[in-house]
Amino acid sequence: MNDSPWATEPVPAGPAYDALVGPHTRPMPIVPDAAGRDFDDREARDRGAATDGGPPFRAETLPQEPMPSPPPPPSQAPQDATPPPKKRAGRDLRAAIGVGVGLGAVIFASLFIVKAVFVGVIVVAVVVGLWELTSRLQEKKGIKAPLVPLAVGGAAMVIAGYVRGAEGAWVAMALTALAVLVWRMTEPPEDYLKDVTAGVFAAFYVPFLATFVAMLLTADDGPERVVTFLLLTVVSDTGAYAVGWRFGKTKLAPRISPGKTREGLFGAVAFAMAAGALCMEFLIDGGAWWQGLLLGLAVAVSATLGDLGESMIKRDLGIKDMGTLLPGHGGIMDRLDSLLPTAPVVWLLLAAFVGTG
Repeated sequence: MNDSPWATEPVPAGPAYDALVGPHTRPMPIVPDAAGRDFDDREARDRGAATDGGPPFRAETLPQEPMPSPPPPPSQAPQDATPPPKKRAGRDLRAAIGVGVGLGAVIFASLFIVKAVFVGVIVVAVVVGLWELTSRLQEKKGIKAPLVPLAVGGAAMVIAGYVRGAEGAWVAMALTALAVLVWRMTEPPEDYLKDVTAGVFAAFYVPFLATFVAMLLTADDGPERVVTFLLLTVVSDTGAYAVGWRFGKTKLAPRISPGKTREGLFGAVAFAMAAGALCMEFLIDGGAWWQGLLLGLAVAVSATLGDLGESMIKRDLGIKDMGTLLPGHGGIMDRLDSLLPTAPVVWLLLAAFVGTG
């Protein structure tokens, strides 16, 4: 028996087969042509039928794939190709600049007219910052840090730091923490530890660090010290933004703040050191330019760490901004992130360089 797949089975013939499958579907025998080559008689019959008026012949051919068209030369490239996106700032710069100028005017006016007015500005910023922080904690994490004792204790902390110095600030901090513990006792005990821990953290993070700004103000050249503190922090942030936007390639802390780069950090250090040298030489009594270099370096590092710390908190809460009070900036806490940890650094270095008087 022939097992080849190409073997031909015998073809039945006769009327019975025609009646079963039809005369036009019966397979035709293979016959040799004049040259001795085999060909299918059905193909010859179908050709004759197609030319002699018989049933039309349909050639079964494999579908052909369309030939790919060659790519156009560079000179014939599509004119409507989308250009690569340009770098853009993440905020409304006009609103940010307008709000920044307005805040700067309020700060400078209060600094050089009546010092006590500037202390009031610090108190307002602290209370609003505490409100933003505790509101976001409750909304996103269900943490109920008591706002009333925090606000009252925070205001007292700033005033005590201005009147009594560091000793008064520490005493007010301790009393504020105690008030948070007692105030939370008026509610059910569930989540007590979590709520009071967040409350003590908020008291330290916002009003206690802000107290060092008020303590800068107590010196004879207090307004100039505060201006130096604010100017160096702003210059550091500006240098980081400008250099990072133009040259930034290597991420500084991608898991915390993807927009920050190492190049931006170098820009912050360079700008802050230059500004520090100028401020210590021309604004601070008894200061020297080399002290300003060290001060600027410390401010750039502390401001960057403060910004990263605030970004870590916001990422944990799943939010972009702490608030919407300042158009183009976010909330008060979004502007205090670099200032709060920088205040004790500037106070300590200025006390070491030129004293606290």
